[in-house]
Amino acid sequence: MSPFDLPPDLRTRLRRLSLAPRAAAVLVGDGAHASRNRGGAMEFAQYRAYERGDDLRRIDWKLYSRSDKFFVRDAERESPVAIWIVLDASASMAQADLARPTWTRFDAARRLTAALIEIALLQGDRFGLVVAQERSPLVLAPSGDKRQRDRIRLEISPLKPGGAPHWDRDLKTLGERIAPGDLVIFITDGFDEACVAAAERLAASGRDVSFVQLLTGDERDFPFDSSLRFRDPENRAELAGDGRSLRADFLKRFGEARAALRARLESRGVRFAEHFADQDPDGPIQALARAAAVR
Repeated sequence: MSPFDLPPDLRTRLRRLSLAPRAAAVLVGDGAHASRNRGGAMEFAQYRAYERGDDLRRIDWKLYSRSDKFFVRDAERESPVAIWIVLDASASMAQADLARPTWTRFDAARRLTAALIEIALLQGDRFGLVVAQERSPLVLAPSGDKRQRDRIRLEISPLKPGGAPHWDRDLKTLGERIAPGDLVIFITDGFDEACVAAAERLAASGRDVSFVQLLTGDERDFPFDSSLRFRDPENRAELAGDGRSLRADFLKRFGEARAALRARLESRGVRFAEHFADQDPDGPIQALARAAAVR
């Protein structure tokens, strides 16, 4: 299954989630931001087939009486908010768990991207993409139509993570393209200091920044019992050792490093969530929503 093919149960859970900016200036009504949101007293846009989780009040019963099928009325209004997904395509994003070698960290990042796009479409928000890679970054300007999802899928489906992005170089592109007040969501393993600094600088410049640290299950559990050679895919550094003897120290130090990264980013106004490649992507989205609610 492609990372962009979201299972039905996940789609149902995503319909209960939302992405909202912190800035009070773009909040309206009961907390949802002004957007191309469906429903309500807005200009009619189109009919679409009823999906589980839709508001029953939006079913067009006259159309049902003629077709014997359920349809809901979509309406739209222009969104002042753009959601930017900043996707890390560095070599370390190609890491996979030993138990699932065909599912990489980058596959999980693409699935999280698909989940964020699903929510943006449900909210009627514009969404864009930046892929940070060794060569110049790939940038797709925000759009709110469904074809934007297809454009992003077409661009990132064939991508292979490799090398190391130049975050210092790309920060200028991010600053020029992302407007103050836009939502920016970094999806990265968080191992590159320049990436972390870029998120901090964008937040300091008035952008609403979230940071999802995407880790593998092996990094969380360190389930290695035999002698192994660990290799950094970006700088080629190597470490040989016995997994069992390394486990306790690794888990302690890695846990401390994760906690320090969270504290550092949150102290600078960046929303933070952890995501593990062997888990569903609605978890970190829920965490980001809770972080926005307590601000």
